[in-house]
Amino acid sequence: MKKVVIKMRKKRSVRSKPKKKEKLLFRELALALPETAESEHMGHPDFRVAGKIFATLSADEKSGALKLTPEQQAVFVRSEPAVYKPLNGAWGQRGWTGVELAAATEPSLHQALVQAWRNTAPAKLAEEFNDL
Repeated sequence: MKKVVIKMRKKRSVRSKPKKKEKLLFRELALALPETAESEHMGHPDFRVAGKIFATLSADEKSGALKLTPEQQAVFVRSEPAVYKPLNGAWGQRGWTGVELAAATEPSLHQALVQAWRNTAPAKLAEEFNDL
C-alpha cells in the first residue's frame, strides 16, 4: 500500500505585515465614497467627509476603525465577531468599532464604511447618495 502524506500549512494568527491588498481595499473603498478625503490624524491615515472623520487606519495599517452608532456596532459585532470589535473605553461605547482587515470581506467592509460615512456626512449629501 502506498503511503500518502498531506502537508498542511500552518495558519498564523498574527502577521508581521498586512497584505497590501487589505490596506488598499480599505483605502479604495473609503475614497470611493462621495466627497471623501484622506488626511492624517495622530500619525495614522484617516478618511473624512465634510471635514469630519468617519474611518481611520491604524499606524501599521493592519486594522481600521469606523464611526458607527452603538446599534450598528452591535449588529456588525454580532454578525462577524472575528472582524468587528468595539474600541476600548468611551470611544467604543459611542459606537467606534475596530476592524481586523485580514478577516474582513470586501462586501462587509464596504457596508460598514458606507454606514460610517452616512453617520458623518451632512444629511443633504447622504440623501443624494441613497443608493450606496
